[in-house]
Amino acid sequence: MLVKDAMKHPTDPAWPIAIRSLFIRTVLYTFIIGLIAQGAYWEAQYLPAVRFSELGFTEFTQTLALATGCLLLLYVRHVLRVWPNVTLLLLAFIAASLIREQDRFLDTYVAEHTWKVLVSLVVIPSIAWVVIQRRRFLAEFAHYSNTLSLGLFIAGILTTYIFSRLYGRQTFWQTVMQESYMRDVKSMAEEVIELLGYAIILIALVELLLLTRRIYHARNAET
Repeated sequence: MLVKDAMKHPTDPAWPIAIRSLFIRTVLYTFIIGLIAQGAYWEAQYLPAVRFSELGFTEFTQTLALATGCLLLLYVRHVLRVWPNVTLLLLAFIAASLIREQDRFLDTYVAEHTWKVLVSLVVIPSIAWVVIQRRRFLAEFAHYSNTLSLGLFIAGILTTYIFSRLYGRQTFWQTVMQESYMRDVKSMAEEVIELLGYAIILIALVELLLLTRRIYHARNAET
């Protein structure tokens, strides 16, 4: 059913964003980014016992951002029924990231390497399905590739999985801090940058939701 609905309109039009709408969304996104930065500051100042640990603001907000992203993608895929193969691949990526963020909890309270098994159970079937449905996936991706959402999504991936890792290298912080090197500072920098990347990914998924809602309503108006 999802595939059938996805193929009904192979030539969905471009959906430009009105300047007023873009301004409002930019203000809201700026507020979210500022709140994240302020939250990290409050964590450092008022939560010394758990700061930048699994129980701190930063790690919890990372999990919250990824869980919210999963819910948005489930809504787009199963309620709006727009681009089901593209959203499946995005959902697999976000769900795998969410599971990976719980690695220490799963290793401690379930079994070692549990998160790897769960990630495999999510990613492998999803990729296999996309490969099987590759023609439909490519047709859907041709539309998604021209959107603000994809650009933000890629920026979030680069921030979280590339820049945060390089920026959080121990050798870099040892060079910067020299004899004053503290591992907590390195971990703080890496985790906050990682959270920024997740926030950008979440914003990309909000943009995807707004776009697919317009497509959904346009399709309903035609029928």
